Amino acid sequence: MSISEEQVKNALKSVKYPGFTRDIVSFGLVKSVNIDNGEVRVQLALATNDPNVPAAIKNDAEKVLHGIAGVQSAKVLIDIHAPPSAGAGMGAMRIPGIKHVIAVASGKGGVGKSTVAGNLAVALVQAGARVGLCDCDIYGPSISLMFGTRERPMATEENKIVPIEQYGLRLMSMGFLLDDTSPAILRGPMVTRYTQQFLRQVEWGDLDYLVLDLPPGTGDIQLTIVQTVALSGAIIVTTPQEVALIDARKAATMFDKVNVPVLGLIENMSYFVSPSDNKRYDIFGSDGGAREARRLRVPLLGQIPIDIATREAGDRGMPIVGEDRQSSVTAEFKKIAENLRKTLP
Repeated sequence: MSISEEQVKNALKSVKYPGFTRDIVSFGLVKSVNIDNGEVRVQLALATNDPNVPAAIKNDAEKVLHGIAGVQSAKVLIDIHAPPSAGAGMGAMRIPGIKHVIAVASGKGGVGKSTVAGNLAVALVQAGARVGLCDCDIYGPSISLMFGTRERPMATEENKIVPIEQYGLRLMSMGFLLDDTSPAILRGPMVTRYTQQFLRQVEWGDLDYLVLDLPPGTGDIQLTIVQTVALSGAIIVTTPQEVALIDARKAATMFDKVNVPVLGLIENMSYFVSPSDNKRYDIFGSDGGAREARRLRVPLLGQIPIDIATREAGDRGMPIVGEDRQSSVTAEFKKIAENLRKTLP
């Protein structure tokens, strides 16, 4: 029974890259397939400094190949390249004019990641940095609302998108391209295309920091970003409760697998201080973020409380760091921004 290269590659599509939901074929790791009378030989190439990654891929790949009818023997060879420099991701390139690209990520939705990304970006501006903020959540963009503008971006003669400027920031979001009630109904390839355009075809100019507000999870958009752009690092946002910490762990593992350093963890919705009696309530548990940071061996960058004023400011289109420079939440974001500037000068 003859075996085709297409059969082999289809089988390999069931092998996931550790830490991702995407497979090794989509990741572009399969370099060649040789078939000779029931003997299958597959050559892979990847860049990693984690010895567990190629071992896991080799084991999984050979297992699925042996499951193909007619295969008598299967051999998977892996060419391990020297890993890229810290933060470079898997062959990704830097964006001209931008010193540092920082991804703000979470393993699950609802942890306030966009609130953290927006306020952190404003805090960096207030610290004297040139900053851009890219809303990479194509399906659920929120930066346009949180920054109070529906201005439509223009294009240059070179067909580059001009970012919206607000509160000293350069902004890009799918929210600028859609009406309030219009959903982004897009399949994977189109999502990938929009993500690449936001990163590569926006006239960001010279920036000290480009903050990426990622969607939750470890899917197509995250994969596109680590393949396309050299990240200086990632910040993981979580709440103190275990259900969020489990997913934060997955997000941190994802970045580790592609050689992107995790700069630290931010615990959002850390606690609530009652305005009536000034009593603190740990609604989602206490110190979960600190324990997880120790587990991941990364810094706990900050603990942001549940705060009514912060929510109201975001709904009005002005992040709390810009609206109330004296609030305790603002002070926490300023501390995080100062620490980041020391880590990534």
